[in-house]
Amino acid sequence: MNDTFLNSTYNLSTPEATEAHYQNWAATYEKEVGEHGYATPGRVAAALWSFAPRPQTPILDYGCGTGLSGLALRAVGFEVIDGMDPTENMLQEAASKGVYRTLTGFDIAKPAPLKRGEYTMITAIGVIGKGAAPPETLDLLMHALPKGGLLGFSLNDHALADYKFTCRLTDWVDMGAARLLFREHGPHLPGINLNSDVYVLEKA
Repeated sequence: MNDTFLNSTYNLSTPEATEAHYQNWAATYEKEVGEHGYATPGRVAAALWSFAPRPQTPILDYGCGTGLSGLALRAVGFEVIDGMDPTENMLQEAASKGVYRTLTGFDIAKPAPLKRGEYTMITAIGVIGKGAAPPETLDLLMHALPKGGLLGFSLNDHALADYKFTCRLTDWVDMGAARLLFREHGPHLPGINLNSDVYVLEKA
């Protein structure tokens, strides 16, 4: 198999390049990551459910992509899921899954239209990292949560190797602005021997 899109994912350097990449990848994204055993959506969903098994509490699936993360959230028990993504072709794929209450697009070059306190649970599954959402995304999502709100997210090995991503997390925890409820290293794309850390953060 020729992993044309996957091979170039982690070298993207601008928001515009990222959006174009995922626009072009949308039709074959699930086939490609599926063949490598994409495991992170299920891991994040299970971790978040273990702390908040509340089926009717609305959850925002930020950077929902084609909807694999929404399917994982539904599979563990979440029933009210809203998706948000800057890539129109990805949103079209997500709509076909039938698991989202709403789907919202936004301009990748501008802050996402998040209303503070609208959600008590947000996920960013396979979203924050090199070639994808920048480190500041963690701040954006945490600021959108109310006190006691939960963020379930992941950082793959490429992001873990870059202190700009891990420092955002440690800053929130070290300053007492968040509590780290869960952290687990495990498979991300085992077919290419790529792992990820899965986290659940509670806003203090």
